[in-house]
Amino acid sequence: MKDEVITSVYMNRELSWLRFNERVLEEAENPEVPLCERLTFASIYQTNLDEFFMVRVGSLVDQRDLDPLETDGKTNLTAKQQLDAITERVANVIPRRDAVYQDLMKLIGQQGIRLVDFHNISEDESKKLEAYFMSDILPFIEPNVVGKKQPFPFLKNKVIYAAAVLETKSGKERLGIIPCDTGVFPRLIVVGQGTYMLAEDLILHFLPNVFTEYKVNAKSLIRITRNADIDPDALYDFDIDYREFMEKIISTRKKLAPVRLELSRQLEEKVIDVLCTYLDIDRSQVFYYHEPLDLSFVFQLQDDLRTKTELFYPRRVPQKSPAFSSRRSILEQIAEEDKLLFYPYNSITPFLQMLDEAASDEQVVSIKMTLYRVARQSKVIEALVEAAENGKEVLVLVELKARFDEENNIGWSRRLEEAGCRVIYGIPGYKVHSKLCLITRREGDQLKFYTQIGTGNYNEKTARLYTDLSLMTANQQIGLDALNVFQCLVKGETVEDSGILMVAPKCLQNRIAALIDEQIAIQKAGGQGYVGIKVNSVSDKVLMDKLVEASKSGVQVDMVVRGICCLVPGVPGETDNIRIISIVGRFLEHARIYIFGKPSEDPESEKIYIASADFMTRNTVRRVEVATPILDPALKNRLRGFFDAMMADNQQAREMTNSGYYYRIKNDLPAMNSQEYFYDQAYQEAASNQ
Repeated sequence: MKDEVITSVYMNRELSWLRFNERVLEEAENPEVPLCERLTFASIYQTNLDEFFMVRVGSLVDQRDLDPLETDGKTNLTAKQQLDAITERVANVIPRRDAVYQDLMKLIGQQGIRLVDFHNISEDESKKLEAYFMSDILPFIEPNVVGKKQPFPFLKNKVIYAAAVLETKSGKERLGIIPCDTGVFPRLIVVGQGTYMLAEDLILHFLPNVFTEYKVNAKSLIRITRNADIDPDALYDFDIDYREFMEKIISTRKKLAPVRLELSRQLEEKVIDVLCTYLDIDRSQVFYYHEPLDLSFVFQLQDDLRTKTELFYPRRVPQKSPAFSSRRSILEQIAEEDKLLFYPYNSITPFLQMLDEAASDEQVVSIKMTLYRVARQSKVIEALVEAAENGKEVLVLVELKARFDEENNIGWSRRLEEAGCRVIYGIPGYKVHSKLCLITRREGDQLKFYTQIGTGNYNEKTARLYTDLSLMTANQQIGLDALNVFQCLVKGETVEDSGILMVAPKCLQNRIAALIDEQIAIQKAGGQGYVGIKVNSVSDKVLMDKLVEASKSGVQVDMVVRGICCLVPGVPGETDNIRIISIVGRFLEHARIYIFGKPSEDPESEKIYIASADFMTRNTVRRVEVATPILDPALKNRLRGFFDAMMADNQQAREMTNSGYYYRIKNDLPAMNSQEYFYDQAYQEAASNQ
């Protein structure tokens, strides 16, 4: 593809996200990635796209219908223009997605695992499958024939259905629909040793055995995606219990309007028109695939190949941090010096030990914590429950609006309340996305604060899969600032003025802009201004404008942005001094780091923060987020080293050009896979401290 230089410094958010997901698909294509891991990336690509349609496309469809002239504010595209561009981009990538799947299944076949259809099985196998269908599937499926007496059935979100064009004996056409997932029979049907067939392919083949009174003229597998974008705050009635209200929201989401129809084969135009009419969607929302509509079954295929370790990433286990001794009190060690954990390279165990210790420590007065997403079997919840049962004051903010985790969080909120914890649900109009834990301990005649501030959720599972940072400190100013956050949350207010912590929605965006201004001033005074940013996404126009201003003044801006990036580097006269890379690899890059200044200029003037907030408007002005300064010089050096290693990555990193596209970094420098480098470091440090 020939690059065309973008003259604007901005890119549309939705198209930027699609390019990120294509980088995920690239990992499925990459022969350097172990085969079974490539299957994982192919499945992630699809699940990512599902959520994109449910949330982002759903929101755009609503916007198109409610305010068709409103634009995105960066590229001045209306909702319809964005939807048209999304449709074109997604449709163009489908052949590539299908080709990736075909290549992977050929390679899986070489490992003794086959996924077959009726074109590549023996007659004997076909007869056995027919017998299996008649005995184990047919009795449990519920066929629908749409007509005057039987309305079009409700199609569940992301469920595969077999659809058939049926002809009556009198020559009239009907539409038959069968759900292919009843929960009774497995998705993968065993055909023979290491040989499987998808249940939906089996059902589709034997449709004549279901609709025996009709002739099957055409058939296809179909799957719809429903809008899941609901604004709970806009609908909330303050006269009802908020938890009960969120349960109703979850139920409502399952019934929202379709925003995408996927088909496994081309049907007659009039049949597609009928489906679109029943589903009330445009033809532009219809997509055709040659390969399975849902790739989640690949994980079962992986299970069959677990003994072939060469098909998977080498085993890596989070290592014990050398910063902690397991033979001493965690709180005592934090009192001596600030501690920093880097997941998944360091184990989350010290943090869990801190909670367990606080739960049983007679001198601990209270534990306050914000929970956004937690594990299904959460040790964090267990520690908080134990603390409450031991008579501690336990305050937990459970964010019930954590999208797609609402049901899990509702369950945990009930468990916490039953144990005696005080549970609150945030403040109207804002999600609480901060990762904040405050332990208050009575030491002599004083109360001392022990604060943990992180970039990721309190989730033991994702702590093994996501890269995140966790600061644990006894700095009393940080503790007082954290206490102020909790006091405001309890009152249903936002922090109006913070101390050394930066706290959104009112004390983060403006503070970051001021820190960038400091670097602009250094540059204009003849020094070397510098800004280093590592986040998941960038779309906040206020901060992007400030970064453009910094670039134009000569400040060097380095950015590691995994996903959405609406800022385009290298635009002549605008963003010449901005470099942007994206790292997509074995672990999901989730840590947020803000760096202002170079230590070579003045070690004291270099300011480094870790944060829960991306550079997105939803984070900076629509959520409660917390960024903390790293004050310990050794930890600042460590974080700078982390950032520099990521900027030097030439294995998993792609660099964004002024075309808006990303390309793998190729240079003559020694190979640097930053994620593997960090794990090697963690293993070496753990071994040297045994």
